[in-house]
Amino acid sequence: MAESELASKLNRQQQINEGQVAPGKVTQSVYAEFKEFSIQEIKEFRKKFQLYDVDRNNFIDMMELKLMMEKLGEPQTHLGLKAMIKEVDEDNDGCISFREFMLIFRKARTGELQIEGLAKIAAVCDVTKEGVGGAKTFFESKVKEIEQGAKFEMEIKEEQERKKKEAEEAKERRQAFKDKASMFQ
Repeated sequence: MAESELASKLNRQQQINEGQVAPGKVTQSVYAEFKEFSIQEIKEFRKKFQLYDVDRNNFIDMMELKLMMEKLGEPQTHLGLKAMIKEVDEDNDGCISFREFMLIFRKARTGELQIEGLAKIAAVCDVTKEGVGGAKTFFESKVKEIEQGAKFEMEIKEEQERKKKEAEEAKERRQAFKDKASMFQ
């Protein structure tokens, strides 16, 4: 049994070496393949991908890409959509897998994108504005977040002071009413 299994594996390897059979495709984790992106960035890209994968089949087909581009304010022609898919469709299945979706962002970072529509996707789905793309952007977004928090704090303090002032005025009015009411007793 073991000899026939070993003979089978050796025979298959010989066929691959001679070009008679194509080797099986080894799949790799997107986290390992796209090392230039942080884990957080890849998770954000996955959320964007799932947002536009309407039928939840883990592929963005022509119609889903059409809807995506319309939502992004960049409607495309049928030929434009085909060209967009063709640029990243490595397995020629006519759809964009998550791995191929990630290629859009890799090519955008290296400046290799040829199709304008794909550049629009990369720009709109840019997760660096959320602080994971680099220290400068990260700290800029944090400062903006803190400023917004400070604005809310100021509004809350102003509201509290206004309510406190209204409560004091109401207390003074009640006291004035009691003083006037005591004159009639």
